[in-house]
Amino acid sequence: MLQPEPAHFASLLTVFRSLYSISPEAEMFLQQHVTACSVGKRKLLLREGERCEHIYFVGKGALRGFTREDQKDITTWITIENELVTSILGLDERMMPIENIQALEKCELLALTYGDLQEMYDRFPDVNILARKIFARYYADAEKRAFIARLTKAENKYRYFLLRHRDLANRIPLKYIASYLGVTLETLSRIRKKFSSKSCGSAPSHLGQPSH
Repeated sequence: MLQPEPAHFASLLTVFRSLYSISPEAEMFLQQHVTACSVGKRKLLLREGERCEHIYFVGKGALRGFTREDQKDITTWITIENELVTSILGLDERMMPIENIQALEKCELLALTYGDLQEMYDRFPDVNILARKIFARYYADAEKRAFIARLTKAENKYRYFLLRHRDLANRIPLKYIASYLGVTLETLSRIRKKFSSKSCGSAPSHLGQPSH
């Protein structure tokens, strides 16, 4: 069992406090029960159909969720530092996960078990409020992903992606971004060349500005 890096645990508390301040006792419980772990580049953190027993905080690195259909690899989400990752179906609903979670870079994570999370809910009422705010944030992220999926023009998909995730554009391999957007790699390469030759500007008015 590895102790968490102080900097990573401090980042976790900073993220939590930005949403809702929990009691010092709850923070102490968290510090005593989170453990550090790492996962190598391209390795799976969670495989679909396996029992999910942890929720993870990303201290360093990038991960993606993906599934397969007819041998096709479909990226469903991408996340980086200072975010939480797990299978909501697997952890909260106690169902078998329907997605894989893969490290796109070597990742340093903090892990909390399902049992310890439930104990926090039982012992610290303020943690339930924090959890509600976290779930609301990730529901909003899921809504934005659904919005991208409903767009029909590949250029608008990528433009909206840049508005929300410009920091990922040159960090995440292009094939995963293309899969996430639901466009072919060739199409996305062509759009990126077009955008690089001129400023992509702001989003069309009918797309609006994404919330943060």
